[in-house]
Amino acid sequence: MFQTQLNDQIAQAQAKAVENAKHLAQVAVESAQELAEINQAAAKDALAAAQDTSSQLLAIKDPQQLAKLAQPEAAQEAAKYAAAYQAKVNQVVRNGNKEVAQVVDASIDDARADLVKFVKEATKTAPAGAEAFVSAFQTAFDASLQQFDQARATATDAFANFEKSVDAALANIQGQYAAKPSKKSAAKLAA
Repeated sequence: MFQTQLNDQIAQAQAKAVENAKHLAQVAVESAQELAEINQAAAKDALAAAQDTSSQLLAIKDPQQLAKLAQPEAAQEAAKYAAAYQAKVNQVVRNGNKEVAQVVDASIDDARADLVKFVKEATKTAPAGAEAFVSAFQTAFDASLQQFDQARATATDAFANFEKSVDAALANIQGQYAAKPSKKSAAKLAA
């Protein structure tokens, strides 16, 4: 009877693992589709900007027009566009990671609950006289359950640190794009 329960629990755990894998695959496909849409829109916008710039370059008749075209504002506009693109990609990645974190969290809960249930069933059927062994095992088991909590805390910290580092990198890049060129560099561009 104990072997049958164990086999049933193993089969249920495998079914949950397959379900989680399917869900994560769906998340990956959706994220890839979103990234493809973002990249397609970015490619269309870049092509339109390139065509516009080419038209402006072909229409230049004197050096002053070229100087006007090479203004820092044009570079800042391109930098803002790049920052917006990066923010969109960041959001897709963040959403995908959040979904993965939720699946990991749920899997930890399920594994912990299954293990607790299994140990309770196993210790109920322990033979008479095994109380000392069962007590020692239960103490060791309770200590091992703390590993689930530590794994959850580690996963939560890793996700939070990932988000912080992505936010810091994005803020740094956007800060660089937003920086106004000095008068000296603006004069170089105009000359």
